[in-house]
Amino acid sequence: MTMKLSHSKIDALCQTQGRNVSQLLDEAGVSRNSYYSLARKEVVVPRSVLKLSAALDVPVSALLDDILPVGERMRRRQRAVESIVADHPDLDRDNVRHTLTLLDEDPLTRIRRALRRGRARILR
Repeated sequence: MTMKLSHSKIDALCQTQGRNVSQLLDEAGVSRNSYYSLARKEVVVPRSVLKLSAALDVPVSALLDDILPVGERMRRRQRAVESIVADHPDLDRDNVRHTLTLLDEDPLTRIRRALRRGRARILR
């Protein structure tokens, strides 16, 4: 099973323990670069995750989200598209698919990409 590091779970665990992620990273001996690199990857590096779980005194599974294989995610998204278009035949199937694809992304990633595009247009 493929596992992805869950920043939101780590943040919530830190808050319940009265600390922030920066304090956790210092205590665990994990650099900010390593942590945020792990948070962006589809598959995590076990050594750093083990350090984080030990520092939080929780099992590794408490820090991870299950993610579906790419093929299964695509099939589920296609079923969702078909369902939405069946309920709203006036919608464009490609626009619905694109919207659902964007909604699967991390909101911060979407915002940063939009800001980069906006800045690029201003500079032209």
